[in-house]
Amino acid sequence: MATITQHAPGTFSWPELASKDAAGAKKFYAELFGWTYEDNDMGPGGIYSFIDLRGERIGALYTLGQEEASQGVPPHWNAYVTVENVDASAAKVKQLGGQLMREPFDVMDAGRMVPARDPQGASFSLWQPIKHIGAHILNETGALIWTELMTTDAPAAERFYTGLFPWKTKKMDMGGGQYYTIFERGETGAGGMMQKSPEMSMVPTHWLPYFGVDDCDAVAAKAKGAGAQLRVPPTDIPGTGRFSVMTDPQGAAFAILQPKPM
Repeated sequence: MATITQHAPGTFSWPELASKDAAGAKKFYAELFGWTYEDNDMGPGGIYSFIDLRGERIGALYTLGQEEASQGVPPHWNAYVTVENVDASAAKVKQLGGQLMREPFDVMDAGRMVPARDPQGASFSLWQPIKHIGAHILNETGALIWTELMTTDAPAAERFYTGLFPWKTKKMDMGGGQYYTIFERGETGAGGMMQKSPEMSMVPTHWLPYFGVDDCDAVAAKAKGAGAQLRVPPTDIPGTGRFSVMTDPQGAAFAILQPKPM
């Protein structure tokens, strides 16, 4: 296990669950991934719980606020991307046709951030670290291993994100005229993107977190037994591994990935 001390700009560095039942979410994910939690009382902001894996911080969860709940915001995973300068990146979001959900703000001495949406409506957050770099573990069992965009307009989303982040793209032919786009940061995979099919018209555009597992079928079965809904059953990805997409008992979507042995 390698402990991360710094994330390069353009890295998905912090998965964060917005839940309607924090206690229930903690129990579900602890049984699935072995996570433990550190609760922090944020006063009027409620309890913000850091997620720990093998003693290292890898993400967080919190209970949806009354304002979000009253607006019908469902439980979901937030995706944070590290940037060098939040204010400069926020200005670029607007220039590229995206939307800021509010102006950039400081999170005490942890860092500076802004939540945003791309032109197709997928939400994400920009993070400029000060004392809090984000996850201390990535790309391991139980930790964030991949982040994937489902969008209504892949070419437009590609222009937006490659203009915003230091990403380039690579296309993978999936057959039947379908392509999977890999966002690359240098020689490292930064994330992926798929164009929504007509059958997925009811699925909102979103960034989906994948967490690493050693046995996709066993974890998917355990999740189903604990109340999750399997949206994509365990399926092989040639040359990559085996994955499954699901929603947790409260409806937040996530995926698991068992990487192909090296």
